[in-house]
Amino acid sequence: MIVHSPTIVLRRFSYSDTSIIARCFTREMGKISFIIRGAKRKKSPQSAFYEPMSHLDIVFSHNKRRDLHLVTKASFASTYLNIHKDLKRIAYGMAIVELTEKTLIEEDPNKEMFDELITVLKIVDLQQTQLNLIYWYYQLRILDLQGFKTDLSDKNLSGLSLPDPNQGPNSKHILSTLLSGNIIENDFIKRIEKLTVSLKDRKIISKYINTCLYYHFDGLSELKSLRVLKALVTA
Repeated sequence: MIVHSPTIVLRRFSYSDTSIIARCFTREMGKISFIIRGAKRKKSPQSAFYEPMSHLDIVFSHNKRRDLHLVTKASFASTYLNIHKDLKRIAYGMAIVELTEKTLIEEDPNKEMFDELITVLKIVDLQQTQLNLIYWYYQLRILDLQGFKTDLSDKNLSGLSLPDPNQGPNSKHILSTLLSGNIIENDFIKRIEKLTVSLKDRKIISKYINTCLYYHFDGLSELKSLRVLKALVTA
């Protein structure tokens, strides 16, 4: 079956001396892995397409009996102006796509989550401040779009006591604001830019959201990009 779909590259790794495997989030079919033959050759134009965060428009051949599929055509759907020029933006972008990769099921389409990811990456590219709030927002949206909507009045998940979101000076208000809006709303970015986040708020909110994520999704504590991001934001 031939499929034409917008795509975000989540991860790439070597497959042979000349080829790579690209794990991608396609809007039409969800998370899929592709083998890109010859991408590691010096003169190959393909390698530039398959970097994490790349927003592509691809045509691919899908075979239900195979784990790796073949891309027949690829082009950039959009490019970023700032992410790759700034270490902190890179860290947030990589954390976003790695988190996405870890929380998606193979070949389980989620068009709303795909559109959210595209929008969030564009905002990380353009936004200069409060990137931590954009990241928290996306973490909460993943929980919501995967069927685990956050309710701040719940003190427990089954078998687990949640951290108290009221412990920071503004932590409850910040979480409520992030949960109450959508990033595509015209005034949402302006509203979160006005939020004051203390060091204690940062610790409480991160602990609360991560506890929810770790409860619902296996393996998230192993995210490499989160360790890099933590080092950057606390430096």
